[in-house]
Amino acid sequence: MSIIYNWIKDSGFPPSFSELKDELDISSNQTVLDHLTNLEKKRLIKREEGSARGIKILNKGYKTINVRPLAPIIGTTSAGGFTEAIEEVGAWIPFSNNEVQMLSDNVFVVRVMGNSMINADINEDDLILFKKANNFASGDIVLARTPDGTTIKKFVSQNKPPYKFLKPENPNYPIILFTDETEMIGKMVKKI
Repeated sequence: MSIIYNWIKDSGFPPSFSELKDELDISSNQTVLDHLTNLEKKRLIKREEGSARGIKILNKGYKTINVRPLAPIIGTTSAGGFTEAIEEVGAWIPFSNNEVQMLSDNVFVVRVMGNSMINADINEDDLILFKKANNFASGDIVLARTPDGTTIKKFVSQNKPPYKFLKPENPNYPIILFTDETEMIGKMVKKI
């Protein structure tokens, strides 16, 4: 477990099967596979089939090796107009042990570009922790996707037109009306 954690923390990605063999000083592929299968059965890690580096440490795994949990920075998004998320491979954020309960497979970090959310104290280059969600309440800060790209805004739902929209927290930007193609990806947990 510690080897996997250190690879993620130091290099930004989990070790490959071959790198695990080297680190463990094992020549047998089956022995490495058995180790990974045991860790997965104990629910310490989760493996993604078909990916050479598809190992994710689960909450129980972080607790077992007594280290700070990590969440990936998945990219950069706009707090202004729309932008496509830009993947930042190899960037991870550590969290304190008392935050481990909050972390799950459903959290990720996004770096902010732009100033449309400055009145909500979300500024250029801030890192925002989001949790994937299916339900959103009016007033939630959300990461949303439309055909134009992704953006961070306040979600507003009301009983008069416009019924649903994304509201910037800067008067220099217009609201963004919901369409059938608007997808809410996650809601803000906290600014890092």
